[in-house]
Amino acid sequence: MFLYRLKHRGPDWIGIFQHKGNYLAHQRLAIVDLTSGDQPLFNEDKTIAVVANGEIYNHEELRKKLPNHTFSTNSDCEVIAHLYEEYGENFVDMLDGIFSFVLYDTRDNHFLVARDAIGITSLYIGWGEDASVWVSSEYKTMHEDCEHFERFQPGTLYSSRERGFRRWYNPVWFSEMIPTTPYDPMVLRNALEKAVVKRLMTDVPFGVLLSGGLDSSLVASITSRYLAETKAGKQLGTTIHSFCIGLEGSPDLKAGREVADYLGTVHHEFHFTPQDGIDAIEDVIYHIESYELTTVRSSIPTYLISRKIKSHGIKMVLSGEGSDEIFGGYLYFHKAPNKEELHQESCRKIKALHQYDCLRANKATSAWGLEARFPYLDKEFVSVVMGIDPDNKLSGQKRRIEKWILRNAFDDKERPYLPQHILWRQKEQMSDGVGYNWIDALKAHAASHVTDTMMLNAARTYPLHTPPTKEAYLYRMIFEKIFPKQPARLTIPWEPTVACCTPKALSWFPEWSNNMDPSGRAAWGIHNSANTKLVSSDIVEPNKVEPQNGAATTNGATNGH
Repeated sequence: MFLYRLKHRGPDWIGIFQHKGNYLAHQRLAIVDLTSGDQPLFNEDKTIAVVANGEIYNHEELRKKLPNHTFSTNSDCEVIAHLYEEYGENFVDMLDGIFSFVLYDTRDNHFLVARDAIGITSLYIGWGEDASVWVSSEYKTMHEDCEHFERFQPGTLYSSRERGFRRWYNPVWFSEMIPTTPYDPMVLRNALEKAVVKRLMTDVPFGVLLSGGLDSSLVASITSRYLAETKAGKQLGTTIHSFCIGLEGSPDLKAGREVADYLGTVHHEFHFTPQDGIDAIEDVIYHIESYELTTVRSSIPTYLISRKIKSHGIKMVLSGEGSDEIFGGYLYFHKAPNKEELHQESCRKIKALHQYDCLRANKATSAWGLEARFPYLDKEFVSVVMGIDPDNKLSGQKRRIEKWILRNAFDDKERPYLPQHILWRQKEQMSDGVGYNWIDALKAHAASHVTDTMMLNAARTYPLHTPPTKEAYLYRMIFEKIFPKQPARLTIPWEPTVACCTPKALSWFPEWSNNMDPSGRAAWGIHNSANTKLVSSDIVEPNKVEPQNGAATTNGATNGH
């Protein structure tokens, strides 16, 4: 019965494997190898079984390293079983992709669990009273059967032989050491193009989320430029469907439409009302398994648009998550006092992505059987960006717009990727970009359901993660009705934030200490000083193009799509 709680994630196939009281079960969303890729997947003699969620982008290259192995499917995930057979547990770092998997070796009843580098796919592990071990993409399958469950950390594997966890992903940036590599715009451009192109591995129609902000617009532009050269383009054609959601008259709708016209995509706009969003709150909390304020706010539009996208026959979308974290793109980064603190804050933000944006984007899309892929969080691309001397990422001190090094890398006058005013459009939070009245409507709705007396007793009602506002209290009440166990609460991140900063970064602006709203609107004033001529004379690189006067704008939204 528990498996059906994940049917929304994989409506195309149910697969179950049983051996000596151990079970592997899988709900499949078929994107690669539609005819033979049903799971579980096996090695040649079926002594090793695998269930996996995600995509292994370099599976064809990995197959070439296994000439003595016979593959029975064209599934990208089958390579996991054969790599284990060849290399033992030390193969996970060879995988380039997004994944959570459980591998079971019937020869000694050993199992191995691993999660991708950043935590793009969701994964939890739990333990029952009977010493059973449970692993699932969502904890709704285990919260009734496990005494304890917890997040499975990104970049980590669990070995039943060792009965413990260890990190398999240990990049240089993880130590937060300050990098010194000079900024080269062409290296950056080529790395992002490669990251986008590898994510065009699909046997089904796909789309792009297009808010009209920098991140999603660049992904869409690169896709349109290179799709015809890919296997997917040759099989499925070069028509690109783009999608955007917002309240009537929202910044995202206007900018998304303009970029779509420029790129020639088949564009789909979805208008929602505040009441549409309010009506979806309970379903969203059920699917994302969180009551964290910013996560719920931003998940609602993602959830609503995912339903519309799936109704168009689309199973996969490209999205722009992760750019703000690796480039220091949130508006509060303008206040970074020096390059060291900027880099360390970026490292902290990347490490926490699996609790926030990745969780939202994965679960809110999976609620409708839709897969989201994030080129900015490509393992190789993250290493390139996080290896650049962070002095180049400083914005406030250099009077530059945020993410200057990304914008500059794609400012090609001969073959423009985007219109200038889109390329240099200001960053804004996703929940604000879909419409400025959206957050106000959520607050008003919460105020009509949560009384002042309830807030006075909030610390006694909810001693763990006490809700500081009526909106947070409302989300917590809904969550407790669905997931009443303590382990569920312990999976939720809970720390003070304004404009998405970490607690350490709050020290950059003491005036925010009493601000209770994490919305990016708290940082609007920060950007004003950057909307002047962009400074570029302190960076010298070949073929550098300087942005034109007035290129930066004061309104708009880059929403992580």
